[in-house]
Amino acid sequence: MVLPIASESLGVRSMCTYVETPNIRVLLDAGVSLGPNRYGFSPHPREYMALKNRREMILKFAEKADVITVSHYHFDHHTPSYTDWAYNWCSAQIAEKIYGGKIVLAKNYRANANFSQRRRGWLFAKTSGKHAKRLEVADGKTFVFGGTLISFSRPVFHGPEGSDLGWVLISIIRHEDECFLFAPDVQGPISRETLNIILNEKPQMVIIGGPPIYLADFRMDRKSIDLAMDNLTALAKRVPTIILDHHVLRDEKWESFCKPIITTALSVNHKILTAAEFLGNEDSLLEAMRRSLYINEPPSMEFIKWSKIPVNQRKLIPPPI
Repeated sequence: MVLPIASESLGVRSMCTYVETPNIRVLLDAGVSLGPNRYGFSPHPREYMALKNRREMILKFAEKADVITVSHYHFDHHTPSYTDWAYNWCSAQIAEKIYGGKIVLAKNYRANANFSQRRRGWLFAKTSGKHAKRLEVADGKTFVFGGTLISFSRPVFHGPEGSDLGWVLISIIRHEDECFLFAPDVQGPISRETLNIILNEKPQMVIIGGPPIYLADFRMDRKSIDLAMDNLTALAKRVPTIILDHHVLRDEKWESFCKPIITTALSVNHKILTAAEFLGNEDSLLEAMRRSLYINEPPSMEFIKWSKIPVNQRKLIPPPI
């Protein structure tokens, strides 16, 4: 069983996914957050309601899970052990509930990590990690749980090759002749090397983070976006089911942008779905809709007052939603 728990199509920044086999229950990347600023606006109350809801779902499925993974140390992919109601809806108590007593398979923060991720990974090991039943470096390793194998790629680039955002791990879960692959923050993938790693695993289902088209011509060059689209087209031809979500859905026009890839998939009886569509729900692209949300659903004066509190103080006060 594969069950998306939190994602952009469900209203938040995340790729958290629950996978269950006859041998093991796994929660992949148990983090969730909101984008601090879009179109000059901080998150809308609707986004906070989604954040609270998805955090509760993460807690629910973390309780069920035997294993929790950390592909890298961005806050939409792991839960930090400090209080922040403004962007991550987290606290030390929440982090302990998620990781406490679990087998935690995490990216090595000492190697193939930029300064930010080294620091966050070190903090994670000293805080959440100490509550884990077992905390293990996962890079390039395979873990056996009865008839289920959980394998991790060597570190791959967070987007284009040489990205200053660092590296992430791809997770592959195999049981008998079934193969599921989880590729967070590869942004397409943009890297041809990452594409080859995915194709060589021959998965029947892939959950992948698409390219950040909302950053095109700003923090992402068009050449990288085009390469990501070419690589996604190659995946669409080879993988029967792709759940495409995350960065690409931060743009309301994502579907028209990705239409050629969706058409390619359909031409060979393959499927490309968002996490929400996979669950049978409509997409809820709240971050992409933030400007229109502020226009059509103006927040209360109480919320506006809270949003003007300095951010270091605001993190300690839950929003009035």
